[in-house]
Order: sequence, then structure tokens, then C-alpha cells
Amino acid sequence: MARAMFDYTKTILERVSFDVDLFCKELQKAVDRLLPYEIDELRIWLKQFTLQKPNLNECLIYLK
Repeated sequence: MARAMFDYTKTILERVSFDVDLFCKELQKAVDRLLPYEIDELRIWLKQFTLQKPNLNECLIYLK
């Protein structure tokens, strides 16, 4: 089930990426819910994802 939560989180983040505030809020929720190793995977995925959408870089602060 943990993998399903990780995949669900990525889907949600992709869908709300049009709005920076909403993206940040969902990213905060994800950090609270995911396991530590999943957060590491999410960090890697987000680095790739934000290359296409640099306006979302400000939300990466929630991963630290």
C-alpha cells in the first residue's frame, strides 16, 4: 500500500502543478504522509519534474 500512496502523491502533484500555492500545500501533506525512503524518491522525482516547471522550485523548501 505504501507504493500506492507514493504513486497517488505524484499524480496529485502533477494535477495541481498549475497553481504554486496548491502545489506547496499538497507537497507538505505528502511529506507528512510518506515514509522517509519515499520522501527521498519524491525528492529525486521533483528535481526532474521542476525542470519543466521552474516556478515550482520555491516549494522544494518543504523537503528539507
